[in-house]
Amino acid sequence: MNIFIYSTFLLYGIIIGSFLNVCILRIPNHTFFEKSRSYCPKCGYSLKWFDLIPIFSFILLKGKCRKCKESISLQYPLVEALNGILYVWIAIMYVNNPDLNLLTAVLYCLLTSALIVISVVDMRTYIILPQLNIFILILGLINLVFNLGEWYTYVIGFFAISTFILILVLLNAMGDGDMKLMAVSGLLLGWKLIVLSFFIGCIVGTVVHLWLMIFKKKGRQLPFGPYLSVGIFLAMLYGEKWIEWYLRILF
Repeated sequence: MNIFIYSTFLLYGIIIGSFLNVCILRIPNHTFFEKSRSYCPKCGYSLKWFDLIPIFSFILLKGKCRKCKESISLQYPLVEALNGILYVWIAIMYVNNPDLNLLTAVLYCLLTSALIVISVVDMRTYIILPQLNIFILILGLINLVFNLGEWYTYVIGFFAISTFILILVLLNAMGDGDMKLMAVSGLLLGWKLIVLSFFIGCIVGTVVHLWLMIFKKKGRQLPFGPYLSVGIFLAMLYGEKWIEWYLRILF
């Protein structure tokens, strides 16, 4: 049964990962609702169904366009594989954690997919797409409907970190996309986990970006979305245990 669950999550993760590549390419260019088929950005070749099999088409084509033989970006198989792997990670937590029900696991998977798109686009454009924040808001509202007995936990989560970031936005120290991301994610995760995710994101962002500045000569401008996304994902899966462990140490 566990193998079936893991395989199902992996399959859906990879398939949805293929759709994420469409989102990454089209949403920033405002072409998401165009009816045109996927095509090679180098020669314009309209891809056939057998060119669009996640991961396997890339391997069979040896990473090159079928027509012009130009290299295909590694982003495509990496996003598909990453989404599948993270879905399996969530499935493992779902199987081994009796407190994690199937609805929550599905919401976490969809949140993870949104965070992948946010991270890739933010690294490229320094913009967190509002469409993705709206999508996460919908996930948060669905979670709220099924957890009305603890509504205050999620409503407080909406404001817990976003209010603080609003001050930084007014000081031009952070972008309003970061603020909205933490607000809608807080509505889904609750105040404890969103506070933890912010601290994790800050730590990861500081360490990684300092390394990039020192060794890769990157500038000071920081796309914070990817680091916040890492914090959200880790707090989502391990936050309750980490908070419990921390409180045991203190008391």
